[in-house]
Amino acid sequence: MSQTTTGIRAALSRPRVYDLCQWLMGGPVGRADFAQHMVRAYAGARVLDIGCGPANVLAHLVDVDYTGLDISAEYIEFAKRRYGSRGRFWCSDVALAGIRGEQGTFDIVLATGVVHHLDNTTAAKLFELARQALRPGGRMIALDGCYVAGQSRVARWLLNRDRGKFVREPSEYVRLASASFSKVETCIKHDLIRIPYTHLIMRCSN
Repeated sequence: MSQTTTGIRAALSRPRVYDLCQWLMGGPVGRADFAQHMVRAYAGARVLDIGCGPANVLAHLVDVDYTGLDISAEYIEFAKRRYGSRGRFWCSDVALAGIRGEQGTFDIVLATGVVHHLDNTTAAKLFELARQALRPGGRMIALDGCYVAGQSRVARWLLNRDRGKFVREPSEYVRLASASFSKVETCIKHDLIRIPYTHLIMRCSN
């Protein structure tokens, strides 16, 4: 890994730098249309956001019971300062999770830009955690960069240099999700952000 790449990754670990990059690229998670058309949370819904980062999605979720988890203490403290009592924010990894005693009580689980940071074993734990967290009829929404045939060369170049070391083809993401969910719907998007990039959206349920 080059010093330049290492420096960029270190900078993106800072919440304000991450927010600026997301704004410049038009990152979907912090946009109202992502919340309205992909998350589709309703008033009173219990939302678990795994790998929430600065919890940008919460800006567009109204009257929900929100819990954000992230391994970065810096992101979690930033989210607490920004949103205060609008949600619960815990510094936790996929294994610890912090939802003991709340299994089967969440309506929506989010994992946006998370799975491509995880190896297969840890990703499988994430999907199983999501399954256990959801109530009957609940759903998980995952969003990650992916490789597909015929995609833009620029998109593939960027994916090869993503902070996440485990960018996969759609079939590999689906295989991991299907170990915990009986229904996995997918949608591939090439235009979610302002630069050439390929995203896979998965909607998982049982």
